[in-house]
Amino acid sequence: MSEGTMTTAESKQAELGYKPITGLMVRMAVPGIIAQLINILYSIIDRIYIGHIPGVGANALTGVGLTFPIITLVSAFAMIVGAGGAPLAAIALGKKDRDEAEKILGTGVFFLICFAVGVMAVFYIWKRPLLRMFGASDATIGYADTYISIYLIGTISVLLYMGLNQYIIAQGKSVTAMLSVGIGAVLNLILDPIFIFVFHLDVRGAAIATVISQTASALWVIRTLTNKNASFTLRLLLIRPFKKEMKDILALGVSPFIMTSTESLISIVINRGLSTYGGDLYVGSFTIIQSIMQMISAPVQGFTQGVQPIISYNYGAGDYDRVRGTYRRLIGTTFAFVTLATLCTILFPTVFAGMFTNEQPLIELVGEVMPVFMLGMLVFGLQNGIQPTFVALGQAKISLFIAVLRKIILLIPLAIILPHFFGVMGVYYAEPISDVLSAATATTLFLLNINQILEKTSD
Repeated sequence: MSEGTMTTAESKQAELGYKPITGLMVRMAVPGIIAQLINILYSIIDRIYIGHIPGVGANALTGVGLTFPIITLVSAFAMIVGAGGAPLAAIALGKKDRDEAEKILGTGVFFLICFAVGVMAVFYIWKRPLLRMFGASDATIGYADTYISIYLIGTISVLLYMGLNQYIIAQGKSVTAMLSVGIGAVLNLILDPIFIFVFHLDVRGAAIATVISQTASALWVIRTLTNKNASFTLRLLLIRPFKKEMKDILALGVSPFIMTSTESLISIVINRGLSTYGGDLYVGSFTIIQSIMQMISAPVQGFTQGVQPIISYNYGAGDYDRVRGTYRRLIGTTFAFVTLATLCTILFPTVFAGMFTNEQPLIELVGEVMPVFMLGMLVFGLQNGIQPTFVALGQAKISLFIAVLRKIILLIPLAIILPHFFGVMGVYYAEPISDVLSAATATTLFLLNINQILEKTSD
């Protein structure tokens, strides 16, 4: 099909192959960054409001923080379909194969429905024993149980909006994807104080507001993907398991799934260690540190998600010079941003802690431990750029190894072993050691493999 006979959606998609890279990255990434910042407001706003509930704020904040492993695992299943399928759909579009892109999307929706049913069943049955295993005490388990019981009602909405929004980005519609997240987050911002403080529902109110908001986002995403003007559309007849597409999505999606789901396992190990060697106050400090790390990782994730379609499309089209130009800018930007943001948290930890609580002992503890915990992030921005580059290029095995190395091989064992020698501070030491070693390994693997992945072309 010639440029002149292209539909609007196809013409927009084709721009990934010829527009100036820097301007294209800005256009694609800025909405994604805003979307992720808005998205993070779901949990951040909840925690800020909950942490300031009179009389119970600290315990309520700790309790909600203990639900993080379950919430993270729910989102991890969305990553299989989103991060695993959307790059494949973008590559298919680069090859002008719309039918394949739609089969990938339909298979992804089938996966999300199955995941939602399974996740809800498992966690409703085992939620209270799991919360105890995560480190919940008698003072905090009530808040944790209440919040997660309501949150799980919206599992299908969470999976649909998180898993399918990547397919909107893959079509070059980053502004529309931003609106998908923004609608729910703004609604959550409005509903949270109403349900928590006006209706006096406390933790229940925060959870109800989140479920309503995520449902609104999911409906917007479905409406967008069923629009006939999309580069590829969601069709009811294609919501079924296609064998090849299932295999391809799982192969590429397993790495992002492990990256996300192991955050859940990390939270469990760290919370248990802090509870055992420190107590509820230390668990509360980790809830705050996690929130601040999310504030840093959210714009990075939005940036990389926005740039990935450029890499995938041009890789599929065989334009390796544009691929090189894009990933170089990607890695340099993530490194610079993460390093600067991390320096701010190291230099001003109590300022960040004060956003989440008024309780001075908790603020002082965060001021002591956060600079230690965040130290390795000074170099981790390299991996933040390298990992999504491998995913965008369809390099499932390398991406998987990098994900497994940092979290399963390094961080979890260190978080278990080091407290035996350094007490509660050993839990905090595990993070920077893992970050530095993992970033160094990812950088080495990238330098050794990238020229083999990309065929040599005229430079």
